Amino acid sequence: MWARTKLRINWGDLVQGGLACLGGQSRKDAVGEVENFWGHEDDGIAAYSVRSGFDLLLQALNLDPGDEVLFSALNVKGMISIAKREGLQPVPVDLDLEHMAPRLDALEKAITPRSKVLVIAHLFGTVVDFNPIIELAHKHGILVVEDCAQAFFGKTFKGHEKSDVCLFSFGPLKSTTALGGAIARVSDPTLRQRLRDIQSSYQLQAGRDQFVRVLKFSAIKAVTAPGILAIVHRLLKARGKSYDDLLANPVRNIAKLGSSKKLRYQPSTAMLRLLAYRLRNFDEPELKQRSDMGATLSSLIGTSVSQPAIDNSAHSYWVFPVVAEHPHEFISALREKGFDAADLPRSRAVEAPADRPDLRPETAEIVLKNLVILPCYPGMSNDEISRLAGCVKEVAGRESA
Repeated sequence: MWARTKLRINWGDLVQGGLACLGGQSRKDAVGEVENFWGHEDDGIAAYSVRSGFDLLLQALNLDPGDEVLFSALNVKGMISIAKREGLQPVPVDLDLEHMAPRLDALEKAITPRSKVLVIAHLFGTVVDFNPIIELAHKHGILVVEDCAQAFFGKTFKGHEKSDVCLFSFGPLKSTTALGGAIARVSDPTLRQRLRDIQSSYQLQAGRDQFVRVLKFSAIKAVTAPGILAIVHRLLKARGKSYDDLLANPVRNIAKLGSSKKLRYQPSTAMLRLLAYRLRNFDEPELKQRSDMGATLSSLIGTSVSQPAIDNSAHSYWVFPVVAEHPHEFISALREKGFDAADLPRSRAVEAPADRPDLRPETAEIVLKNLVILPCYPGMSNDEISRLAGCVKEVAGRESA
């Protein structure tokens, strides 16, 4: 069985991750290499996670209770929770299906005098042209946070030049994972220094915690090899047990970030060493191969199912999303054929404020309700990609019959 997503770290990288817990590059050098990945602009901050960086930002902004944070309407639960914990009001900006980007008319409708921050996300490994969105936000004096957690392309993309903050993730399931860690690019020097001052008061992540992550991820990588995964899936199904609860959730839970206490750490030296190593050895050929495979699968599937964000010019296919009429049946049917399709359980459609029901993000809700992630990554042969496309068409045809 082909896992829903490839764990994008090889055994050699995991060995390096273990060695990084024992010694090597100095903390100062590792921080410098990570923070200056895109050059010597001195605008980068190495953080424990993207959510840690966002939490840092909201603390540094010191907004008033009830101020509004506008979000791309499809977002991870953790980002929304951070805003709420700071006493802020999350407000959705609904998306268009073709780009999965906030619509200009929806943003204009959502803005009020209390709107202070806009969080715009590149979804599914695409890069969106956010220029009109950023210009409108800045026109209203709103700080723009560009969430690039799903859109790391190496040195070729460092976020929009007009964004106030750009957040890049290197968490367990990301393209260049260090099993945690993030880079926050902050354009304003005064704001950047406030973030640094706050983070300097945090406890350092223990090196042993990073070592445990390396061990856990190594075990998960072994279990999710295609042959072993098929056996595990059959055994769990025969026993009536949940595949997601017993196998998929541990992947997502390697680095739990559910509370402020768990967010507010400085990254360990071991994490920074591994992140520096991964950035230094960023695999551009693998990225191109993944993009080409995704484009091939997209072409083969055609219009048999909807493909959100299909019109974006850059697509790394970090994940391969489709929208199915009956997603649970669709997922079950594909798993029976050897393809571990899945939904996105940690994503949420941001709820409209109780007094503004007209902002309900209907497109985001529909996409999330019917979203299916397909396996598509290097290691799968062209024949398997073709077989997957055929299975998708077959299952989609049965659903529409």
